[in-house]
Amino acid sequence: MREKIDEQELIDYIESESEHHPIQVMCRVLKMPRSTYYDSFHKKPNSYHVANEELLEKIRAIHQESKGRYGAPKVHRKLLKEGYSCSLKRVLRLMKEAGIQSNITKKYRPTSSQSRVEERENVLDQDFTTTSINEKWVADITYIHTLHHGWCYLASVLDLHTKKLDGYRFSRTMTNELVLEALENDVNVQKSGPGLIVHTDLGTQYTSEAFQERLKKYEMIPSFSRKGCPYDNA
Repeated sequence: MREKIDEQELIDYIESESEHHPIQVMCRVLKMPRSTYYDSFHKKPNSYHVANEELLEKIRAIHQESKGRYGAPKVHRKLLKEGYSCSLKRVLRLMKEAGIQSNITKKYRPTSSQSRVEERENVLDQDFTTTSINEKWVADITYIHTLHHGWCYLASVLDLHTKKLDGYRFSRTMTNELVLEALENDVNVQKSGPGLIVHTDLGTQYTSEAFQERLKKYEMIPSFSRKGCPYDNA
């Protein structure tokens, strides 16, 4: 891999490590003549700083062009395409020192539960047809990333006949109360009667005793997606 590292990078590395290792030893190990190393400062004082500043300026430009999305690997590939000779390690170090990093938001990954999910009756059974309102509702929780509060949660209830979200609640925490308030909102708007099917996933908020008791109060019929079946998902 020696041939892929240019002379300036070696000089840069030796200078950065000179406080920790003898220059003579590093020059011998890296096969860099000491005269070449010292001459680089006599002929072009601090040339490695100049080279790094020029490279950093280009790194900033590429990062800004990507609207902050590019991390070091993509910036490095872009530099190579534009004819720059540098290693990924060098780009990583320069970006880290300058505080430049990708601003891509990580995807939400729910924490896995160690408890066994209990299958429950799927009354809806993928029959999404209706003849009137208040026959079949589906409910779910959506994860929404915000700039000020991070991950927030939207609980919503949709009538399969109208395809309208008449019941919903937004919160910074995912609690049983969140889904209960969304259900109450829909009940108040729709004025539903007994026998209505409410289909949800097997999330703990929907299988909770509090939610099931609320369904009983309104004489609604609970229905649950089968575990691991996306076609059942509310």
